[in-house]
Amino acid sequence: MNRRISLALVGIAAVATTIAIAQPAKDTKDTKATKPAAVQPADQHQLPPGWTAEDAQAMQEAATPGKQHAHLNEALGTWTAKCSMWPAPGAEPMKSESTATITSVMDGKFTKCEWSGDMPGMGPFQGFGLYGFDNAGQKFQSVWIDNMGTGMMIGTGELSSDGKTMTWTYNYNCPIAKKPVVMREIEKITGKDTRTMEMHGADPKTGKEYKMMEMHMTRTGAAPAVKGAR
Repeated sequence: MNRRISLALVGIAAVATTIAIAQPAKDTKDTKATKPAAVQPADQHQLPPGWTAEDAQAMQEAATPGKQHAHLNEALGTWTAKCSMWPAPGAEPMKSESTATITSVMDGKFTKCEWSGDMPGMGPFQGFGLYGFDNAGQKFQSVWIDNMGTGMMIGTGELSSDGKTMTWTYNYNCPIAKKPVVMREIEKITGKDTRTMEMHGADPKTGKEYKMMEMHMTRTGAAPAVKGAR
C-alpha cells in the first residue's frame, strides 16, 4: 500500500499543469515576444554606468509579454477535471475529481493555478502552480508545489507547430527510487473549453516508462480579464 500511495503522490503533483495549456494564438509560427518601442538616445542618461541603449532594449524586450504569454492566458477560468491515476503498471486506476482556478499575475506575464480536490484514501489535496514563457531563454517554464510533498517539480515546455499540443519535461526527486527522475507530460487542446493530459513516468521498481495519469478537463467558468495585458 505504501508503494501505491507514494506513486500516487508523484502522479498528482503535476495535475494542474494541464490547465496551463491554452488556446493557440492565431499565428503560432511567431515565437518571439512583442517588441517594445526602442530606447531613445535621449534616455541614455538614465542608464546605469557602462550600459548602452542596446542593453536597455534587451532588458525591456525580456520583460514584455508576447504571444506565448497571451497563449497561456487563454486558459484563465474555472475548470473541473476527471482523473484516472495508475500507481503502478497494470494496477487498477484510482478515480478522482478536482477543480482548478487559473488567474493571470504580474500584468499578464505569468498564470497561476490553484487546485483543490481529494486523493482517494488520502484526504484533501491542494496544489499551486506558476507558468510562463521566458523571453530571454525562449522556453515555456513551470513550477509546481502541493500539500502532498515537500519538493518542487520544475519543468520546461515545447509547443507544437499547430499550437494544440504542449509537451512538458519535469524533473523531481522520486522518494522510492531515491534519485532525480524525469516525467513527460503531454497536454492537448481538444476544444474551446476542453483539454486532455497524459502523464508518463518511470516505474521506480523497473525503470520502465508507463502511463501514470490521464485527465479530461472542462472549463465551467468564464475566464477573468487579464490585468495589464498588452
